[in-house]
Amino acid sequence: MDFSRVPIRNWFGYTRRERRATFILLLIILVVTGVRYIFPVKNSSIEELSASFAYASDKSDADNGVMTESQEQWGVFRYDQQQQLLDINTCDSAALEALPGIGPVLSVRIIKFRNLLGGYVSVSQLREVYGLNEETYEMIAGRIFADTLKVRKIKINRAEYKDLIRLPYFDRYEITAILKYRELKGSITGMRDLTENKLVAVEKSDKIKPYLDFGE
Repeated sequence: MDFSRVPIRNWFGYTRRERRATFILLLIILVVTGVRYIFPVKNSSIEELSASFAYASDKSDADNGVMTESQEQWGVFRYDQQQQLLDINTCDSAALEALPGIGPVLSVRIIKFRNLLGGYVSVSQLREVYGLNEETYEMIAGRIFADTLKVRKIKINRAEYKDLIRLPYFDRYEITAILKYRELKGSITGMRDLTENKLVAVEKSDKIKPYLDFGE
């Protein structure tokens, strides 16, 4: 048989219409393959999808003013943050007990220490509350703040022994020395008078200063 004279369509058994359809199909396959090569499709893992859903859920809760455990991870609680934080200088025991790791006993101790101080000037002072461990502190530190405008100061030039002794940072001998200095020298003008005259230890000055009013 002379193959050169046999039409090619007879080799495959295709009609002219079938050849045209086959050509179009091949063209479509080539185009799709080319597009997928140029714009590869990213396969999202289960973890990524879960993370996306978690983010969306937390964002919705944040918009409604609800705090969730994963907000710090996703950073969706940055807006109007101070309004969502708990002021440890004005909150009651019930509000404190809503914090993770804080029960009735710790909430009472936090408020009692607040009253002794005259208010917290820093959230880190909670580390000084008896029974509040570092793990609990780390859990609640990002959910609270201390409004220093609420701090009750001591008028150092008018205060009596009973007024000074309530501040836990003062030792009895320091209070006695302060009252004696006032009697002999007159007014105390600032922390420098207290530290240079060794009325108060230098290492205590930063803790004590926010609680003192040096006015007359």
